[in-house]
Formats: sequence, structure tokens, C-alpha cells
Amino acid sequence: MNHSYIYGFHAISKILQHSPASCIELLCTDSKNPRLKSLIGIARQAGLPVRYESRESLSDLSGNVKHQGCVLQIDDSSPNALTLEQLLQQNQPRSLYLVLDGVQDPHNLGACLRTADATGVDAVIIPKNRSVGLTAAVRKVAAGGAESVPLLEVTNIARCLQDMKKAGIWIYGTSEAAMSTIYEYDYVSPIALVMGTEGDGLRRLTAEQCDHLIKLPMQGVVESLNVSVAAGVCLYEILRSRTAQE
Repeated sequence: MNHSYIYGFHAISKILQHSPASCIELLCTDSKNPRLKSLIGIARQAGLPVRYESRESLSDLSGNVKHQGCVLQIDDSSPNALTLEQLLQQNQPRSLYLVLDGVQDPHNLGACLRTADATGVDAVIIPKNRSVGLTAAVRKVAAGGAESVPLLEVTNIARCLQDMKKAGIWIYGTSEAAMSTIYEYDYVSPIALVMGTEGDGLRRLTAEQCDHLIKLPMQGVVESLNVSVAAGVCLYEILRSRTAQE
């Protein structure tokens, strides 16, 4: 069994809600904070052991001093994790996927998961290598999105996109070199939005698998947006376009 720790009120409450079977023990400070007392009540109602520790001990376990007085130990071996094959079998006419090709900043991945939850993304896909995984910091920033949106790790992003196209999914990649903006398409079919790394953007092999390359129009002097900001703008434009057609 592989153990890890997540921290923060929102992240812990979400995993208690969505994946209680993966929870092992709640560790917290002895505090009169109403939110912490509520969290302890939820854990005890679920039959989860609760152990009181100092703030310093929780900082050591979580690797972060901003744990809000609570740390949850979980089993993250994920024996029943969703596979790409299973995901594609569930593909629907309005399915929406976010593919992140090498995002290495945990705050960016966490923010992308949070926005993915808000915009109805069916799954976020990342490579097993050259990418940050589902760390405690990612879960904290995601504020529950890491528990509600499936996160798939694949060996090869280009091959993954090939399989998605065979399943009838249209691939839209964001690139500064694109000739078209995101506002020129209607997104009526199942689609995957592909975002590149924070600095280099899409890799060549990834871009070659895209059906369309799109960009956000930039009016100022900066050349690009943070990947999580760009993902948020793009996902909400896709949601707006689809809502307008309904």
C-alpha cells in the first residue's frame, strides 16, 4: 500500500466525500476552529481514526506549513484508476478532455484541475514523465478538483492523441504559431484541448497530432499567458460556445 498526505480543509473534505475508502487517518491540531471541528465530525462519522498532533508535526508530514491544522493520510495506490481505454469507451458527443503536455508546476496543474471541474471536463490527461503528478500541493490548489475530475497518466501523449482521434475526438492544440483563434470554431463534437508546457508550449510531435491549432489573441506586450490561465480562458470559451448552441 502506498501512503501519501494531503492537507487543507477543502481538499480533505472533498476526498472524504468522493473517495472515503482511500482515507486512512485524519491528523489535526487540537483547535476550536469551527471548520476543523466540522471536518473532524465528518471523519468520525465515516469511521475514520482521528489523531491529534502539533502544528510542527503536521508541517513535517505535509511538507507545507500552510496545512490549516489538518492532514489526511490516504492510500494512493489507486488500483481501480481509470484507463485511457475505459475513458474512450465512455466517450459522448459532448465529451471534453484537457491534455496537459508536460506541466511541471504543481500550482499550475492544481489550478487546471480546479477549472476543469468548474467547466465540466470529463478527464485531465498528463504524461507519466516530464510532468508533475498528483501531489499534496496539487490537491490543495485544486480545492476538490483533484477528487472530482479523473487524472490519467499516459506513457506517450502523441500515441494517446492518436487513440483519441480514432475514437472520434477532435484535437485542438494551443500554439502561439496558430493561424486561427479559439473563437473561430463551434466545438460541437467531443474534443480534447491540448496545452503545452509553461515555457516551451506544445512539443512538435504533439502539435502534429492536433486537428486544429488555435491561439488566444494577445493585445498587449506579453507574449503568452500562464498555462493555467490560458486553460481557463479556453475551457470557458468552449463552454460558452456549446451553451450558446443549445
